[in-house]
Amino acid sequence: MGKYIYNSSLPFVKNNYNGNRTVKDRFTNYPFVDPDPSFKKVLQWKLGNNPQKAQKKSDSFKLDVEFMPSLPSGSDNYMIWLGHASFLISYEGVKIITDPIFGSLPLIKRQAAFPLPVEELKGIDYILISHTHRDHFDKKSLKKLLELNPKAEILGPLRMEGLVREFNEDVKVQEAGWYQKYDTRKEIKLSFLPAVHWHRRNLFDFNKILWGSFLISGGAKKIYFAGDSGYDRHFQEIHDAVGEIDYCLMPVGAYKPMEIMKASHMSPEEAVKAFHILQGKSFIPMHYGTFDLSDEPLGEPVERLRQLDEKKGIKGKLHIVKPGEVFPLQ
Repeated sequence: MGKYIYNSSLPFVKNNYNGNRTVKDRFTNYPFVDPDPSFKKVLQWKLGNNPQKAQKKSDSFKLDVEFMPSLPSGSDNYMIWLGHASFLISYEGVKIITDPIFGSLPLIKRQAAFPLPVEELKGIDYILISHTHRDHFDKKSLKKLLELNPKAEILGPLRMEGLVREFNEDVKVQEAGWYQKYDTRKEIKLSFLPAVHWHRRNLFDFNKILWGSFLISGGAKKIYFAGDSGYDRHFQEIHDAVGEIDYCLMPVGAYKPMEIMKASHMSPEEAVKAFHILQGKSFIPMHYGTFDLSDEPLGEPVERLRQLDEKKGIKGKLHIVKPGEVFPLQ
């Protein structure tokens, strides 16, 4: 039947929750669907033909990066998309960065430049890691970020700490299970929430480390960072646990071929459905345009979002922000 685990030193934000279910010491998405990212399926996909190959080749989409020489001064509430799933968030005097990655991936070139000098990323209080796939947990970027911010603290999923200790023995790390709240400064609350996804960095560590999403709160607004996730009823459970959300940072790319991606990534339409379930007020898309990870053209996700918005299909405000654009949190 499996075993349920959690961090016994952290409180839950959901009543009567037993923790995350493991089977044979590997995490599951229980009670939600478990993806099957087998090497055989991925190899068949990679060796097969992409029906949008010609469309991808002719796609001229490029993210419009706003280069900034330095970060804004002062303690205003704002966020800056840094590309992919990386955001810098300044909220209630606390600076947070999500899933930082500054350069390219092994064998995958970055398609949009990083919008500011990495050396300007100072004064970071918390580094949020949604999961440890290489496009979200990049050791080179984390190592550099910790050199610039030796007092920063890493907040992430259960059993992540071992990966961090491979390159930094001194940084403070907190691990949480779903629906657990981290021990943070009183100005802010940071909670780990579900996502339907999976873990693997090598041949033998499948689902040895958990995955999830984050809620940032404490002031007048709530910010939801979805990480990577397939569409499932966990969004309803999140809403039931935390209520309406002001700003939803939602992944909208890497969704084709659907038979491979559907259980771990969302299409733009699915991300909007999740946004509606969360009763979000502002939809901010991410996880597109920075890396070419799947079959759809780089510009397709944002084009489909704009079409939905034009047809009044988004109940809330769509904000397509540029990397490097300072987006105020009103």
